[in-house]
Order: sequence, then C-alpha cells, then structure tokens
Amino acid sequence: MAWLDWTITALGVVVVLVALRDIFHTLWHPSGRGSLSTRVMRVVWWAGRRRRTRGSGLGGPAGLGLVILMWVTLLIAGGALVYVPHLPEGFLFSTGLDVAGRSDALDAVYLSTVTLATLGFGDIVPVDGWLRIAVPVQGLLGFGLLTASVTWVLQVYPALVRRRALAVRLSVLRSVAPEDLLHDPDSTVAAPLLESLASALVQTRVDLTQYAESFYFRDGDEEAALPAMIGVATALVECGRSAPRRDVRVAAGLLSRAVDDFAVVLDDQFLHSGAGTADVLLAYAQAHGRAQG
Repeated sequence: MAWLDWTITALGVVVVLVALRDIFHTLWHPSGRGSLSTRVMRVVWWAGRRRRTRGSGLGGPAGLGLVILMWVTLLIAGGALVYVPHLPEGFLFSTGLDVAGRSDALDAVYLSTVTLATLGFGDIVPVDGWLRIAVPVQGLLGFGLLTASVTWVLQVYPALVRRRALAVRLSVLRSVAPEDLLHDPDSTVAAPLLESLASALVQTRVDLTQYAESFYFRDGDEEAALPAMIGVATALVECGRSAPRRDVRVAAGLLSRAVDDFAVVLDDQFLHSGAGTADVLLAYAQAHGRAQG
C-alpha cells in the first residue's frame, strides 16, 4: 500500500520538524523558550522540589541533558519513520547481511541512529534518489545538533556565573548597614555602587530571558544564591530613597526599576502569581528553597 508507506514517511518528516522547531526556539529564538524543552525542564524541576534531596540541585544539569536526549530521540524516531516503509527495497545491504531475516523496524532505527551520529558504517546504503538526499541531510542535522548542544551548555554556564557573582556581591554588602553605605553626605561611592548593582541585575534579567533554563539551576551556597540575596538589593533601594545626596537617590531609583523589571520577568515566565514585586521575589526565594536575606 503505497499511500500508507508515504503517510508513515510524512509522519516521520513531521516529527523531525517538531524537533527542529523546538531546537530553534530554545537555542536561537530571542526568547530562548522552546515549548517541549520548557516542559521537560519544568518536570525535572518539579520532581527535584518534591524530593527535596541533596541531589535536587542537579535538576538544572539533568534537565539540560534530558532536553538534548529528547531532541536526539525525536530526530532518530523521525528518521526511522522516514526510512522504514522503504526498507529493504530502497537500500543496498552490504555482503553478508541476511536481508530476508532482518527486522525492517530495527534496521530503520539503526540506520537513523548511525546517520544522526555521523558514524557512516556503510553497511546499509540508500539507493533511491530521494533517500540519497535524505540520509546525508539527517547526518548534517546530527552534526548541527551536536555543535548547537555544546554551544548551548557553554552559553548557559556563563549566565549562571554572572548571576552568582551578583549574589555574592549582595551577600558582601549585607554585612554593612545600608545607612552606613548610603547616608554619608560626603561619600562619592554610594551612587556608583547602586548603579553597578542595577547594571548587574539588568544583565541577569537579560540572561534569564535569553536562557530561561538558567532559572531551574539551584545554587549550593546561600551567599551565591540570588533568590536568597535579592532582598539585600530591595533594602538598599529603600534606604537609598531617603539618602541626603541626590545622586544616590537617583541611583536608588535605577536599582528599584531594575528590581521591578527582574520581578516582572520572573512572574511572567515562571511564577505566574500576578503579585507585586515584593511577593514575587519572596516566591522566587521559596521556589528555590531559600529564605530572603
């Protein structure tokens, strides 16, 4: 039944396109949010929160690994569906392989896996013209997925480093009373300090938008956990608004806007509480198992 064969092949193409769409929206779209990858990360995050074990902090890395595994599985399954209706007629088997005694489904999965991994054993070779194009295209997809996955991981971890560096700066500032930092009328340090914190928080907000999966990484030390330390920034804002120097009050306003924007991104993309900034930041800390400093 030729129509059934081509229906299965078309289904395989659809599966491949679904995987490619999710890869594009996760890795290259400005929002950095693929629908399938986001669901996988949320499920891993939810499971880690429910277990509350020492290993729950591995939810982020485990989520990345499972997302990549999902993409590989979809591309292999899609390729297998494309090939299976055309086995064995559309392929040439190397000498010594018993075509009559083989499973077409297993051969299709094997061929799709070998092609995606760009191994190229050559024991099953396409003969039909369109298959001679489809097989190399899948090989290119496999090579592109490997490169993109490595690049993705290498981009996520610098974003985490920037977030942790901001948290450590806030934890250091926590040891000093805000009034001592901001209410000295002769100090020229306070305004640049608040401006630099606002800039760092804006960068963290951009990282969270571009690399949404970074939200699902928990930090081991409290001093390096932004959910625990973000309260220091809000305390500096409140103190800075009543500072005697105008430049400090202006800088406090900039930091306040940065905190508000960060809370909006958190709530829109992850928490969905519809609450104000203070409640969103508290929910952020609670989601990561932290108490605000």
